[in-house]
Amino acid sequence: MTLLSIAVPSYNSEQYLHYCVEALSIGGDQVEILIINDGSRDHTQEVAEQLAQKHSNVRAIYQENKGHGGAVNTGLREAKGLYFKVVDSDDWVDSRAYLKVLETLQMLEEAATPVDAFITNFVYEKEGSNRKRSMSYPKVLPEERIFTWEDIGNFKTGQYMMMHSLIYRTELLRKIQFSLPEHTFYVDNIFVFTPLQAVEKMYYLPVDFYRYLIGREDQSVNEEIMISRIDQQLAVNKILIKEMRIDQIREEKLLQYLLNHVEITSVISSALLNKAGSRAHMEKKRELWAYMKSENPALYRLLRKTKLSRMVNQPGYPGRKLSNGIYRLARRLYGFN
Repeated sequence: MTLLSIAVPSYNSEQYLHYCVEALSIGGDQVEILIINDGSRDHTQEVAEQLAQKHSNVRAIYQENKGHGGAVNTGLREAKGLYFKVVDSDDWVDSRAYLKVLETLQMLEEAATPVDAFITNFVYEKEGSNRKRSMSYPKVLPEERIFTWEDIGNFKTGQYMMMHSLIYRTELLRKIQFSLPEHTFYVDNIFVFTPLQAVEKMYYLPVDFYRYLIGREDQSVNEEIMISRIDQQLAVNKILIKEMRIDQIREEKLLQYLLNHVEITSVISSALLNKAGSRAHMEKKRELWAYMKSENPALYRLLRKTKLSRMVNQPGYPGRKLSNGIYRLARRLYGFN
């Protein structure tokens, strides 16, 4: 029995892949590691094949370039594990926390008490900085027991779940026919947002498991790169808006969490457009909120009343200056570049 499948989307990752996979390989036969080489142009495939030869629980899979979402889709299609996790090739995991995660998943399996989502902490590893920040959920998520949405507390500002926090039950992802858009950045938002709506039972293990590397100039969350790829950010934003069906979500805590997720995504999109500042960018911002108003009027009515949304929609140069301040705050709270 394979307990956990870990997909490792890899594009031009020859410098990082070895370290990532070596850290994961200690899971032994409980884990399968799926290196998805997404059409790399460097020596990623050679590194992947070397790792597959060295470790019996590693598979090297090559595909034509489909983007991060396409690589995750391939990993999910190939996965044989009871649970499914994504680890980006330039990130890594803490070994002691990893073994604790596997021990706990095994315990849940032996007790015949599977969960839909298994949640851990993640740590921002900012390049060039000795200061580490952990995203954890004390007093919000019950610790080391199975719980439902009714059992959780209120998330604080800046406290949220990302792809790095989550391990999903593979069967749940397949049941909802989960798939990410190809050739699109920032789809990790969808990886959190969409499956959570089908999640009922959860388990939170408060260990700093995932180490998320940030601060590189070529990363997709670098501010200048985000502005240059703003159409992809907006495409993901619109998917969240379209999927946010308020009247179909019965669990109040889940509804509040998803509303907060759509709000911060929309605020970041708007703030980035304000920062770019051209007439074309201002038109994109107007179009984003017009889309929300047309596609999801109930969501629009709720979000336009929030303080953050009002701030990023102030008119003129003073409004953009205020928005830039909001963006800097959001960047500190939400881990951007």
